[in-house]
Amino acid sequence: MNRKGIAEFSKVSKEQFYKDMHNCMPNIPDEEIERIYNNIEIPTRATVGSAGYDFKTPMEIYLCPGETITIPTGIRCSIADDWMLILLPKSGLGYKYKMQLDNTIGLIDSDYYKSENEGHIFVKITNDSRENKPIFLGMGDKFIQGVFTIYGTAIEEEVKE
Repeated sequence: MNRKGIAEFSKVSKEQFYKDMHNCMPNIPDEEIERIYNNIEIPTRATVGSAGYDFKTPMEIYLCPGETITIPTGIRCSIADDWMLILLPKSGLGYKYKMQLDNTIGLIDSDYYKSENEGHIFVKITNDSRENKPIFLGMGDKFIQGVFTIYGTAIEEEVKE
């Protein structure tokens, strides 16, 4: 991490990605999962002034109105204590197609990185279009943005490690 950095993105292991893909999308053959894994891109900011890190689709996605999909991004993130990563849809997709995250806002805690699934970030999206507009996202299209933010805690609290 650089001096100002508070987090670092990386890919989950190939084994973890295969396992998660098979759980979310059991009909995708291993050769396709291999191709998807090899093409996963680490999230980046588009410009110096961008607050959000753009997550790109690891595969093509087509959603008719009312359809939902869970996407294993192949990405994990090591985050400094007292910081979190908030995930939001790219505003253009929300505006044009009413694409939304099923949990409204994704929140990635700093200790998620150490979870059993290597901190693999999943995104569940729905096309909530009322105008009968399907959403097509090509492999590598920006679809979610992640913003790091610091958080506070209560003065007196008891938490488990």
